[in-house]
Amino acid sequence: MGSIYRPKLKSGALCAIWWVQYYQDGRPVRESTHSTEEAAAKQLLKIREGALAKGELIVPRQDRVTYEQAEQDLRAHYVATGSRDLAEYDRRVPHLMRFFKGWRIATIDQPAVNRYIAGRQAQGRKPATIRRELGTLTKMLNLAYENHKLARRPVLHKPKEDTVREGFFEPEQFAAVCARLPEDLQAALAIMHTFGWRKREALGLERRQLDLAAGTLRLDAGSTKNDEGRIVYLTPEVKALLTAQVARVQALEKRLGKIIPYLFPHLTGRLAGTRRDDFRKAWATACKAAGVAGRTRHDLRRTAVRTMEQRGVPRSVAMKLTGHKTESVYKRYAIVSPADLQEAARKLAGPLDATQPRLQPRSARRLGNPMAKSVD
Repeated sequence: MGSIYRPKLKSGALCAIWWVQYYQDGRPVRESTHSTEEAAAKQLLKIREGALAKGELIVPRQDRVTYEQAEQDLRAHYVATGSRDLAEYDRRVPHLMRFFKGWRIATIDQPAVNRYIAGRQAQGRKPATIRRELGTLTKMLNLAYENHKLARRPVLHKPKEDTVREGFFEPEQFAAVCARLPEDLQAALAIMHTFGWRKREALGLERRQLDLAAGTLRLDAGSTKNDEGRIVYLTPEVKALLTAQVARVQALEKRLGKIIPYLFPHLTGRLAGTRRDDFRKAWATACKAAGVAGRTRHDLRRTAVRTMEQRGVPRSVAMKLTGHKTESVYKRYAIVSPADLQEAARKLAGPLDATQPRLQPRSARRLGNPMAKSVD
């Protein structure tokens, strides 16, 4: 049974604000009504007792928990559990912090999120980027709820995802781009194009991860986006390209007089011997010269998935090669090209077997063709 009261001040006088006291899980909870009206205190007590009777959790101080406190809790959670890459997390949080700094999390609702979305859109950010930022905010609020710092689990609506990119390379396009790049980058692109590996996965390889005798290439656990290790068996073409790449690195070692562990180091210039992190400018220049300006390196990943689908590689095996963890994400990469649709039309154009007659329009029958079939 709860009660209402006005606490005494240090002066001995009664406080003008009414408070309520009730019991949750056998422990007394005291909460200010922020009102000088006794009727308001009685009403709040009745609401709290009704919620307790339904088994609902009451968080009387939720209005004091700030965004900054919730963000610190989420960061501590990720540090303790290791369930998220903090570098990626740190890219999302600053935008949220600039907008929600000083907010009390109990006041973060859909109208507030809508204003955040409008502001990010005005900055030219894509819906996919905004969705991921709000995903971090949702996780933050969910954790606050689990830690009994928020009374209700939030439901926030995010902007609709952009249409999935449909870029991919036809064989002749890929060959044209490769022809305009250095040989070491051609080897890296062959890995990405054949096995669907991400750019950083290919460029981050060390020579110890390549076994030419066994014909395998592996990624260490913890080095991939989903933290799972991966191993692939090389195709003859990729093996030949990597054999030549190893020879180039060995020649560089002799020239520099030091051991180079990387499979794709810079081969010339002041950075010679250091690991190559990117080749954005060279890629853009090659694509423009090959007549496919605007294509991304990630289009090679989509191309690899499409090729595996076309060649009948079992989906479970293909996902092991590309590193997709869920089939729903993998299916987004299973692109159907105009060439695929044209091939399907050609297959549908003929009869099922040689003895099946073709259907002809009524006009052919009127011309006296005894073999004409009506399509009515």
